[in-house]
Amino acid sequence: MMFLYTLLLFHHLNTQAEKTVCKMIGDPKYPLFSKNGDITIGAIFAVHGKEILPSFEFIQKPKRLSCSSVTLRDFRLAQIMIFAIEEINKNETLLPNVSIGYRIYDTCGSRLSSMSATMALLNDEEFAAGEKCNGQTPIHAIIGETESSATVILSRTTGPFEIPVISHSASCECLSNRKDYPSFFRTIASDYHQGRVLALIVKHFGWSWVGAVNSDNDYGNNGMAIFLNSAKKEGICIEYSVKFYRTEPEKLQKVVNTMKKGTAKVIVAFVSFLEMGLLIEQLSIQNITGLQIIGVEGWITSKNYITPFSFHVMRGSLGIALREIKIEGFSDYVIKSFWETAFPCSQNDVNYFQDEVNCSRYQDLLVLRNYNEDVPEHRYSSNVYKAVYAVAYGLHSLLKCKEQDICAKALTIQPHQVVEALKKVNFTVKFGDRVWFDNTGSTVAHYEVVNWQQDSDGSVQFKAVGYYDASLPPDQRFVLNTENIIWAGGQLEKPRSVCSESCPPGTRKAVQKGRPVCCYDCIPCADGEISNETDSNNCMQCPGEFWSNAEKNKCVLKAVEFLSFTEVMGIVLVFFSLFGVGITVLVTVLFYSKKDTPIVKTNNSELSFLLLFSLTLCFLCSLTFIGRPTEWSCMLRHTAFGITFVLCISCVLGKTIVVLMAFKATLPGSNVMKWFGPVQQRFSVLGFTLIQVLICLLWLTISPPFPFENMSHYKEKIIFECNLGSTIGFSAVLGYIGLLALLCFILAFLARKLPDNFNEAKFITFSMLIFFAVWITFIPSYVSSAGKLTVAVEIFAILASSFGLLFCIFAPKCYIILFKPQQNTKEHLMAKTQKSY
Repeated sequence: MMFLYTLLLFHHLNTQAEKTVCKMIGDPKYPLFSKNGDITIGAIFAVHGKEILPSFEFIQKPKRLSCSSVTLRDFRLAQIMIFAIEEINKNETLLPNVSIGYRIYDTCGSRLSSMSATMALLNDEEFAAGEKCNGQTPIHAIIGETESSATVILSRTTGPFEIPVISHSASCECLSNRKDYPSFFRTIASDYHQGRVLALIVKHFGWSWVGAVNSDNDYGNNGMAIFLNSAKKEGICIEYSVKFYRTEPEKLQKVVNTMKKGTAKVIVAFVSFLEMGLLIEQLSIQNITGLQIIGVEGWITSKNYITPFSFHVMRGSLGIALREIKIEGFSDYVIKSFWETAFPCSQNDVNYFQDEVNCSRYQDLLVLRNYNEDVPEHRYSSNVYKAVYAVAYGLHSLLKCKEQDICAKALTIQPHQVVEALKKVNFTVKFGDRVWFDNTGSTVAHYEVVNWQQDSDGSVQFKAVGYYDASLPPDQRFVLNTENIIWAGGQLEKPRSVCSESCPPGTRKAVQKGRPVCCYDCIPCADGEISNETDSNNCMQCPGEFWSNAEKNKCVLKAVEFLSFTEVMGIVLVFFSLFGVGITVLVTVLFYSKKDTPIVKTNNSELSFLLLFSLTLCFLCSLTFIGRPTEWSCMLRHTAFGITFVLCISCVLGKTIVVLMAFKATLPGSNVMKWFGPVQQRFSVLGFTLIQVLICLLWLTISPPFPFENMSHYKEKIIFECNLGSTIGFSAVLGYIGLLALLCFILAFLARKLPDNFNEAKFITFSMLIFFAVWITFIPSYVSSAGKLTVAVEIFAILASSFGLLFCIFAPKCYIILFKPQQNTKEHLMAKTQKSY
């Protein structure tokens, strides 16, 4: 029973629904311009800019809404739509036997009127009594609206009915979503391109620090989001991004204050037409000048904003504009045919005075009857023209029209069929543009880059200084001619807008903490690093043999350091070396000339001359340490040093032993001198020296010294030195010299108190003390020094020890020979000293 009751209830409701008649609640909204036809195209334009609300006192029925303040731009859009429809209706090939009608509604710039107009388009103006709702819309397509936000509302409202909406200026990228707006099309490109082109303009002129202002609506918010994303990819920093809406004066004032206080000299204004007027007004009132404004197609070519009061603020503005296209015949149409055929309340109309109430809404339009100077400025007109023709070509396909033939007029065309047809249209209009819709319902992006310039006669022109054409290859799409640009304030020099000045070569960028990446400090590259380009993020390390120059912008070969003969230190050491050789030669000459005197013959004159010869070699071997190290010089310098010093110390050791033996021989019954005579002395010197020669040969055979470029001790230079090869070999050479010197010192020390007027052991002891003092000091100095100082220390040790031996051993004898010849007698030398030791 319950099931049967439910079925009966549904049957009753269905019967009642079929008998329902359509009733219009309230007064119908009539179109501003209309014409009947076989196919009807609807349109919504803001022909008036202000809506006057009636009194809502609720004591009588409210009067109709009235509008004021003609928006010339949208009025021209309505005219171009009618012009295109009349042109199509006269065309015998496009829709030969089909007439297109139109219903154009005025939104008065109001969301309320816009929604009312949308509802009016979806329904007939009047219903006959008893007429049933058939669920069909009287229109087949809608052209509009001008603003993106209003178009979003329109598309969402008509979407469920699959009525195609074709906008001429709604460029918001949000409308590209085919899931949300499946029946939306537009004859303007998406703001996806406009936002990217804005970033390209800013990048092209080298502006890395900009301010951003946008309308707080779909157009401004989505467009600015695209620009900000593109700017980030291009390395552009945004100082601030602020927005406002036309009904928010407080936010507008905040935006103006932000622009005034900001340091960015370039402002990207992604602002709608109405909001830009308010912004220009405030900038003019507060006299904010010197800002390079970069605008968008929504306002950049509007002469409404060019006044003497505002031009000093906006002069030199750059922006993206739709191309300026001249439509043949339209300029004459707006001052003649339109008023005669399409305007409802013409003075020639016999019914003009009969319907004074209805015609009152057209009074403010009549003043434009003979005015057409603005026609070339309205760049959206061509888009409306294309939209009308797109519908016509879609109908041409649906009605199976053929050239010079009739269309299948009897076919019933549903709006959703028009949607599918629009997806396939591909045609060229009479001014040369090809029209087709991509998979988002948009057309190809074609923009001009315009510059606000003042001619010599004082008139302001929007001069084209570049273009963007998305149909061209990527490297040819964007072109700018910077030579013809007038900058902000009428300046001829491009303004600079950077957070931080460019970092020159030799420095790197260091981002300031908590600020955008465009705000940075220029940090000089560290030693050994360079940057050879402007605004380098990092410094490059120079290769091993190279070092940075003083400017840190180029790697140069490192300076090679070694002790050379031409530098001051080398010259001084060479001088003392040769001086030592000279003194030694003079002593040798003096000794040779006095070889028969007792003081020379004492302690074996052969050893004295051999000692002088070895000292000469010691002085000369120091020269092998000076100059550029080579393989041979490295082996020679250390071996020559080791052998000559051993020869020298061996001679001194031999003389010390001779002193001891000589005093031992004076003892009764001593025969010791026969064991250390001249032959034994010679063999002892030779033996001691041969041991050092053997050590050196082993060193040179196993791991000889070699030239080496030391790049680890100093980063900025290369130390060219001799590597010892084997530290053990060098230690053995020095150790053997030290062993002989120690033995010599011990023996000389033991013989120092032997009685004699000229005891040579005392001088040998003193010479060995100097020798040890020099070489003990040499070790820490050698280890702690680097580069050529190491070599200089070694040479100094050789010279100092050589001079010590020379002066300590031979100076007293030379003094006696030259200044005390009376003491150079055998008796004096052999006399026992009375002094107690």
